[in-house]
Amino acid sequence: MKFLTSGKVKDVYDLEDGNLQFKFSDRVSAYDVKFNDEIPKKGEVLCKFAEFWFNELDIPNHFVRRISDTEIIVKKMEMLPIECIVRGYFYGSLVERYNNNSIQLDNVDDISLAEKLPTPIFDPTTKAEHDVPITKIDAIKFGLVSEHEFDWLAKTSIQIYNIMLAKAKSAGFILADLKLEFGKHENELFLSDSIGPDEYRLWLKDDYTVGKIQEAYDKQLLRDWLTDNGFKKKFDDARASGKEPTPPSIPKELVKKMTDRYEKSYELIVNQKL
Repeated sequence: MKFLTSGKVKDVYDLEDGNLQFKFSDRVSAYDVKFNDEIPKKGEVLCKFAEFWFNELDIPNHFVRRISDTEIIVKKMEMLPIECIVRGYFYGSLVERYNNNSIQLDNVDDISLAEKLPTPIFDPTTKAEHDVPITKIDAIKFGLVSEHEFDWLAKTSIQIYNIMLAKAKSAGFILADLKLEFGKHENELFLSDSIGPDEYRLWLKDDYTVGKIQEAYDKQLLRDWLTDNGFKKKFDDARASGKEPTPPSIPKELVKKMTDRYEKSYELIVNQKL
C-alpha cells in the first residue's frame, strides 16, 4: 500500500491492484481553510454515508467495499476536472451570484432566501483550490470535458439529486444542494469520490422556513458561525493581501452540535444506529 495524498478530509492510498483506499478523518475545513480542531465521529459518518449512498444509487460508481468504520476501497479512476453541483434551493453562493447578475435563473422573477427553485439546476465549477463556476461553453472550450460528457453529467447529476432528495424527504430532511464528482475508467463514466454531509446541504423539514438562514445538518453550521463572527471576511482580506488565512478555534459547543447533527442525519436517513 502506497500513500498518495492527504486532502482536506481524507487520506488516499494506492493499493497497487487497480484500487484505492480512502481513510476518512475527523478533520474539517470551510471556505478553503483547514481547521486545527476536529469533529468527533465525522470520519465515521462520512465513511458510512459514502457506503450507503453508493449502494443506494443505481448509477455506475467506483465503490468496492467498506473495510472499517473509517475506510473504504474504491476503483481507481481518471477524475474529471469539474465538480458537478446541483442546486434545488435558493441558497449559498447562488444568492450572491443571482443578486449581482452573474447567473440567470429560468422561470424566476422574484425569489426569497432558501426558497425551492422551480426545477433543480446543474451549476458546475472548476476543481481548484478556489472553485469557480463554469459554463458548458467554457468547460468544452478549455477541454475539461466533451459536449457529450457535459450533457451526461448534467442529466445524471440531476437524476442523482432527485433520488437523494426523495430519500432525504422520507427521513424528514430537505436536500438543498449537492456536489458530485465523476471519473473515467476505460472510457466509461463513474460516480466517484464520496457523498456525505461535506458534499451537500441538509435541512430538517420541521425547522424549514423560507426567508431565513436554515438550521444545517452538515458543514454549513461551521460556515454560518464563521460568517456571523466576521471570520469569513478576515479570510477574504488575508487572501486579498497575499496571506494565508489563519483558522480560529471552533467553540466546543459548536463541535458537539456538529457531531450530534452528523450522527442524527445518518441515523435517520440510513435508519440504523451509527
